[in-house]
Amino acid sequence: MFTVNINKNNSLKELQTLVEQNSNRTLSYMPDSFNEQQRVAIELFKKRIFLEQIIDEAITFNRNLNFPNENKNLHLATTAEDLIDVFKLRSDVYTGINYQSEFPDIIEGINFDTYDSNSAILFYKSNKEITGTIRLISDSQKKLPSEDKFSFESERKNNAVIAELSRLIVSKNKNSLNLEFKNLTQGIYYLAESNNVNLILSGIKEEHFKLYSKFGGISIEKKLGNYGTFTIPCLILSWDPSQISPFFKKAFLR
Repeated sequence: MFTVNINKNNSLKELQTLVEQNSNRTLSYMPDSFNEQQRVAIELFKKRIFLEQIIDEAITFNRNLNFPNENKNLHLATTAEDLIDVFKLRSDVYTGINYQSEFPDIIEGINFDTYDSNSAILFYKSNKEITGTIRLISDSQKKLPSEDKFSFESERKNNAVIAELSRLIVSKNKNSLNLEFKNLTQGIYYLAESNNVNLILSGIKEEHFKLYSKFGGISIEKKLGNYGTFTIPCLILSWDPSQISPFFKKAFLR
């Protein structure tokens, strides 16, 4: 399930190492403006190598997931084109709602990070346009993103497999997130059920808890006065998808 394309990944890492070794070298006989342009070009090239690596690993990860999906509008990102479209939507929405300080673009207009390499990345597509996306991050040695705010060690001890939900995005052109949210949540449930994920963790605004509390199997792990740069009350939730409520079945699985 978690195989990787070793040969290609090693080549990318070797190229990145070579670029990093030369990134701080300057030519003493050239003007400062030239050396600065060279530095900027090398930094961009390093980011492009990193993007290529993330795309390669994300494709491999998603293609090896079990996803019994019958929803023609809901998909796992299994091609480079899918992932770039997802990353562009993230950037577009985060820029529009001023979330770039918390979730910055690594390359302008493309929002991705190292967690995408071991994430189930779902997207909802309507009329040939991606209008929503979400990811379920698999637990790994680099831990999970919300662990800089709350340790998940006790959850690891009590559950065989944990994962973190993040990057819920709906196109800013949509009047509401009802359709995308319903379908993406449905997809996350089936992913968890089919890949033996026992507990899903996530950070949410406290004002959204009323809806999530109806899912069944929801617990508040920690209350936060802020989440990163967001100075609003937030919660760290855990969700046991084996304990879904009748409300969840009716609202999301039918």
